[in-house]
Amino acid sequence: MSEHTQQVIHDEDRLARPTPVDPEVLATPKRRRFSAKYKRSIVIEAERCTEAGAIGALLRREGLYSSQLSAWRRQFEAGELAATAGRKRGPAAKPVNPLRKDVKRLERENRTLQRKLKQAELVIEFQKKFAEMLDAAQEDDNKQ
Repeated sequence: MSEHTQQVIHDEDRLARPTPVDPEVLATPKRRRFSAKYKRSIVIEAERCTEAGAIGALLRREGLYSSQLSAWRRQFEAGELAATAGRKRGPAAKPVNPLRKDVKRLERENRTLQRKLKQAELVIEFQKKFAEMLDAAQEDDNKQ
């Protein structure tokens, strides 16, 4: 084989092999999410640390930052870590007013009664005019 042929085969062989991936760097970084149970356990474990540097060792072992521990301590003291254990993600559901059905029913009833009142007023107006016409007609008959 010539040098040129050997070079082409070597280049093709190099292209066919996959390039090793660096295990330290992710292609797309993922945000870590910690459960409330995990956060509680870390806060409790940090509270038990009494020796100098023990909290730092805990944070290094778990791959955490001191700011995370501070935030989790505040949440723990506020009782938020216990409350989020079974909570679903997403916007909170709007509370339903128990009187809403009654209000809608009463509004419908009010509209119906107002419609009937208008009809009754029209009937009364008609009766008044009709009575006036009858009185006028009787007076004309009495004059003749």
